[in-house]
Amino acid sequence: MMLLAPLGQLGRAVLGALAAAGRISIFAWGAFSHMLRPPFYPRELLVALLNIGWLSLPVVGLTAVFTGGALALQIYAGGARFNAEAVVPQIVAIGMVRELGPVLVGLMIAARVTSSIAAEIATMKVTEQIDALVTLSTHPMKYLVAPRVAAALITVPVLVGIGDIIGVAGGYVVATENLGFNPAAYLKNTVDFLEWRDIVSSLVKGCAFGGIAAIMGCYYGMESGRGAQGVGRATKSSVEAAAVLILAANFVLTGVFFSL
Repeated sequence: MMLLAPLGQLGRAVLGALAAAGRISIFAWGAFSHMLRPPFYPRELLVALLNIGWLSLPVVGLTAVFTGGALALQIYAGGARFNAEAVVPQIVAIGMVRELGPVLVGLMIAARVTSSIAAEIATMKVTEQIDALVTLSTHPMKYLVAPRVAAALITVPVLVGIGDIIGVAGGYVVATENLGFNPAAYLKNTVDFLEWRDIVSSLVKGCAFGGIAAIMGCYYGMESGRGAQGVGRATKSSVEAAAVLILAANFVLTGVFFSL
């Protein structure tokens, strides 16, 4: 019996994880289906576009520029060991566009937007505002979830593209000002090395990460418990789930785009 107890705990954990995955999948399907069916709420969509997109630009820009600069310094220092300092433009470009840009933007969105959405919706549930929406014949999924998911799907790829550009620019400034690279040669190597597949993969990842971040925030907000403790737990769980799923999705999408 003592030997079977750990197996029982493992089995319960696996079944619980599968049940949670099923609930989240059903929730995501409902969110996407409500996005495509009227009635629509353009005002809620515009507010979500502003909150998720425009107000996230400062943190995305700062994260990208410092990451690009640090990446250039690290690649130069590492390449100097093998007399390969000249690869800095190429590696900065591919590192930012393929991986670091989308992932860091996705994690910043998870930290800023997912937590905000979860806290907002959880607070609405605690204060019975969601029940009031149902009383007014307004579907909570359509009014609260669909606009936020749609806004994330639209804005996060744009943020990823901007983050990629700023990150490459940060590497360019550090390389040309501190490391002695020729500006024209640096730009030429960057442009010649990048392929359309790199850019497309970055934007597709941004769309996927945006959807994950918004859905996790909405799901845990709608499923939160009562009271301040429930709001706090929903916020924490939403960010943890979004971050893990973003990293897992990045692995899968990288394999899809670059396994050939």
